[in-house]
Amino acid sequence: MSELIRTRGLTKQYGKVHALDRLDLSVSEGQIHGFLGPNGAGKSTAIRVLLGLARATDGEVTVFGADPWREAASLHKRIAYVPGDISVWPNLSGGEAIDFLARLRGAHRKSAAYLKSKDRLMTTFDFDPRKKGRAYSKGNRQKVALIAAFAVPADLYILDEPTSGLDPLMEVIFRQEVARVKAEGATVLLSSHILSEVELLCDQLSIIRAGRIVESGTLADLRHLTRTEVSFEGSDAAPAAALTDAHNVVAEQGRVTFTVDTDRVTALLPTLTEWQVTGLRVTPPSLEELFLRHYGSTTDANPHAGATRAASQ
Repeated sequence: MSELIRTRGLTKQYGKVHALDRLDLSVSEGQIHGFLGPNGAGKSTAIRVLLGLARATDGEVTVFGADPWREAASLHKRIAYVPGDISVWPNLSGGEAIDFLARLRGAHRKSAAYLKSKDRLMTTFDFDPRKKGRAYSKGNRQKVALIAAFAVPADLYILDEPTSGLDPLMEVIFRQEVARVKAEGATVLLSSHILSEVELLCDQLSIIRAGRIVESGTLADLRHLTRTEVSFEGSDAAPAAALTDAHNVVAEQGRVTFTVDTDRVTALLPTLTEWQVTGLRVTPPSLEELFLRHYGSTTDANPHAGATRAASQ
């Protein structure tokens, strides 16, 4: 499977601020790749570089094997982009705005294929195209960009916080559309801080912290980084506390609960079988736990922040 997006040592500085710090990102063709991190971690900056909207300070970046800064015009013909904060033209209707955005990507406004796709999406997203842009809520402005993006086929969809402002029902519709374009052979880079969204959709994910990838792989690959929770019915924590691999053993509300390194779960099961435990539950770590591994502390997210403050004193 070929690399569609590749960065190596990608750095972007704004004065003394390191927005990206030797970022290594690889997105394979035909996959949905989650780009996970909180606001300010560098996700949007990386996307701007990938789109050729910002020039890298240092390092290597290619999209479809080309330099996005030099080949932005040709690359954009193959890319659909949805930002997280949408502004629409106040005097254009929603339908006119969708048509205009689609035309920028090469769609013919009166082609049967485009009209069929647009009408289906407007119905699916419960969108009224007749209102003027000034009357749209944030969620409806987001729908304008999503409908325009999905109505015209693309090889690569770059989605930066795409469900911002959408209600839960529309988030389900969004996930269905992402699954559809993947089934049609497209690649998706989904930037998000909504953990459940990434967990449900993505084949691969990369966690970014302070402009640098700190973990990358499948969700199964990354689950070894946190412990799995094991619990069973009982009130005596002593036997579980004696287990070498058990951590944080507690007994409360009629259940004994402890955590164990994920790769040691299988080794514990025969022991639990011998104890004839009832109500056994084994809960693998969620993406939220993987995320909090890197962002749960109170230390600075930006490793350069302390040096910057010291230099200014």
